[in-house]
Order: sequence, then structure tokens, then C-alpha cells
Amino acid sequence: MLPRILLVEDDREDEVLTLNALGAYNLANKVMVLRDGLSVLDYLNRRGPYAQEPPGNPVVILLDLNLPELDGIQVLQRIKTDENLRTIPVVVLTGSNESRNLDDCYRLGVNAYVIKPIRFAEFTEAVRQIGGFWAVINEPPPEAGRA
Repeated sequence: MLPRILLVEDDREDEVLTLNALGAYNLANKVMVLRDGLSVLDYLNRRGPYAQEPPGNPVVILLDLNLPELDGIQVLQRIKTDENLRTIPVVVLTGSNESRNLDDCYRLGVNAYVIKPIRFAEFTEAVRQIGGFWAVINEPPPEAGRA
């Protein structure tokens, strides 16, 4: 089954919290988790260890900004300037509330920018709503993968 959600998160605790929150819509088993920016681009372009991945794009990318190898803003820029990837919805899910990051992300075409709440219950609810909307309610573009 093709993953419907691509979670890009290098912090294991935030990964677990996000997967638990997505479990509210039974979406946790439909998530591909990657931990660095270069892996994201390899995965989306089916290069290297991801060369045998089936065709299709995730219906949404949940993208942290503070990533090793290539940061989230650089990943966003490459996604939104690639003809084959630019229609994939990208939701930045980050602890950064810097206005420069917010401005850069929206200038590059991010679909939503969510600052991770500090309290567990708020974080869980925010991720549950994001996952529910993008993976259940929203109709993806024709080239997006369908699970």
C-alpha cells in the first residue's frame, strides 16, 4: 500500500506523538517517516534506496524545518519548483515561530504553517486535525498517490 502521508521529522519523540495523533483517524499505518531533507528528495524522486517505490505522490507532506542534511525550507523550495512535485500539499509542522521562516515558507508556496504546541494534548489535536483534513477530507490533485 502506498503511504498517504509523508512525515519528515528527525526528533523521535515528535515522530511518536505525530503517529499517535494520526492514529485517531487510523492513518498511522499509512505514513512514511523520513528524518532528513536529502532522503525526502530521494524518496519523492525514487532515487537510491527508494528507486523501487511505486509511482504516485503522498497526499500530504508534514515537514519539520530543522532537519539534517538539507533543512525544511530548502526541501520545500525544491518540491515547489519541481513540476512533478509542486502540487503535493506541504504542511510545515515545526517548533519555529521565527517570522523569517514563516515568510519564507509562504513565499515558497507552503499550504499551511503550524507551530507545534508545547502541551501534548494541543499537539495531538493539531496533528489529528491536519491528518484528517489532508488525508481524509481533501481531494488530492490527480497525480497524487492514492492508497
